[in-house]
Amino acid sequence: MKSDYVYICSPFMAIKIKTAKQIEGIRKSAQLAAEVLKYLEQYVVAGNTTKYVNDKALEFIEKHGAKAATLGYKGFTGAICTSPNEVICHGVPNETVLNDGDILNIDVTTILDGYYGDTCKMYAVGEISESAQRLIDVTKVCLKKGVAECYPGNRFGNIGYAISRYAHKKGYSVVWQFCGHGVGLKFHEEPEVSHIAQKNTGKRMRPGMVFTIEPMINEGVAEAIIDRKDGWTARTRDGKLSAQFEHTIVITENGCECLTDKYGEY
Repeated sequence: MKSDYVYICSPFMAIKIKTAKQIEGIRKSAQLAAEVLKYLEQYVVAGNTTKYVNDKALEFIEKHGAKAATLGYKGFTGAICTSPNEVICHGVPNETVLNDGDILNIDVTTILDGYYGDTCKMYAVGEISESAQRLIDVTKVCLKKGVAECYPGNRFGNIGYAISRYAHKKGYSVVWQFCGHGVGLKFHEEPEVSHIAQKNTGKRMRPGMVFTIEPMINEGVAEAIIDRKDGWTARTRDGKLSAQFEHTIVITENGCECLTDKYGEY
């Protein structure tokens, strides 16, 4: 029987090359994930809790015939990750109330017809400080810098090199404890995509590879500390702000496509 995918093999990783049919399925799920983020804009306002935003996301996902990949994943209790202010990633939706001046990252992964789409973005709650807006703007450019390195034959390390070089130039640090990852047929696949790396290192990209780029950029130190109470929430060690953007990428014959970029930002 012919396999649904082939592997680029090495002693360190086996990267699945998706078929055209699989890429189309992943694209549909990725587009739905983008729709979720757009839909939630109306609910990211002062006075709402992150659990309320989570519940609205779950309603939307299920209404569209999909599942939330994070719900129940290794015990995670949210349909999305909600990470405000100093929370870097994996924030668990709870009774935390959003306040004017907060920044919030929402990360959503949908499963539609067995395919996964993964994306995240930043939201401003009311009026935010200039420094918070600058962090968000720089982080968004970091993702664009990483996406620009996605084309056949380039090495994965150049994604992290471009991101970290720009972030450091702007005076920010890059979280190294978390990375992007292959996605599509499973929640997490090979390869790991580092956001800080040496130039011209790592495996080469090939058409059909699908993965996320999701830089986490901090105002202060790069280190994350995991909340012992829930075992998930990752905060900056110094309590300073963090921001993150994410897209699911497929390498094409001539470059790449951001499968989660439904609204034309990339």
